[in-house]
Amino acid sequence: MTGWLAGKAALVTGGAAGIGRAVVERFVAEGARVCVLDRAADGLAALVEAHAGAVVAAPGTVTRLDDNQRAVDLAVGAFGRLDVFVGNAGIFDCFARLLELPEERIEQAFDEVFAVNVKGYLLGAKAAAPQLRASGGNMVFTVSNAGFYPDGGGPIYTASKHAVVGLVRELAFELAPTVRVNGVAPGGTVTGLDGPPSLRDFCARRLTGAAREAMIRQRNPLGLAQQPADHAAAYVLLASDQARAITGAVIPSDGGIGVRGMGGPAG
Repeated sequence: MTGWLAGKAALVTGGAAGIGRAVVERFVAEGARVCVLDRAADGLAALVEAHAGAVVAAPGTVTRLDDNQRAVDLAVGAFGRLDVFVGNAGIFDCFARLLELPEERIEQAFDEVFAVNVKGYLLGAKAAAPQLRASGGNMVFTVSNAGFYPDGGGPIYTASKHAVVGLVRELAFELAPTVRVNGVAPGGTVTGLDGPPSLRDFCARRLTGAAREAMIRQRNPLGLAQQPADHAAAYVLLASDQARAITGAVIPSDGGIGVRGMGGPAG
């Protein structure tokens, strides 16, 4: 095998679709073998079929520690080791503003979003850390432009992604010098990222198709309607030995929002 990740074994959560799937496919292209933890049976089956021998499926949910541990055990059983953990599974709040959030649903919405976006990463890290310490491996978490700037979502999503930045930094501190911990912060991307049951009516109002792509282009200086594959190289870099001096960092992959901020209305 050749490539930046040749010989490495990875676990990717939420890897059956969107940015997670692009990361899985790029990791395989770079020589890695990958275990994918996801709830989507059809997406998992398609990945296994497309990458026979290089991908194994771990059906489950990131909000349960036993499912995360089962995925780690499957990866080690299939590949003999674990070198990279990618915490990627996430859900959105569909730009639900504080004053718009119904009183009878705000607690449920908070619990649903934080359970996946924050607790899911923490549980994955807990399950993977012993194997990564043994291999001298690393973790990469999906953050978001909302981890640094307002208007990348509503207050619940934005708070959850700020929490992920804190998790990256704390785990980088705690797990050094053996395990590196970093993140990638994608900007608006054309994916099927959806919200929890409590916010489905807000998600139904979101733009779709060409209108959504136009909105994403308007909101970053490079004018890009980013696709999942646009972010995959950043994950490869951080997961590889080329980044052996990098920990506690988050790479922005957002079309340059940091030089101008968001443009145009949220939608």
